[in-house]
Amino acid sequence: MSQIPHLLVHEHADNVGVVVVEGLTAGTEMLVCVTHDNSTFTLTAKADVPIGHKVALKDLKAGDTAMKYGEDIGKIIADIGQGEHVHTHNCKTKRW
Repeated sequence: MSQIPHLLVHEHADNVGVVVVEGLTAGTEMLVCVTHDNSTFTLTAKADVPIGHKVALKDLKAGDTAMKYGEDIGKIIADIGQGEHVHTHNCKTKRW
């Protein structure tokens, strides 16, 4: 497995991480780095996810709050499995 992280997470309380590599494909065992303390863990990507997009770190249910960088970034509107793509089809901003 690569020693270069595939996914960055800021806080341990976050439930989504950001893809930081091009060409992430379903089935990839991702190296995930928590930047708060540089700890790492692995997670399997369940979908192809573009760079800059989010991945669920755990199973999320409709109505849950998406947490990234220690901040509330939106409301989950459809169930998302661990390792799946988090985007506008299943997460909506609360800003408007």
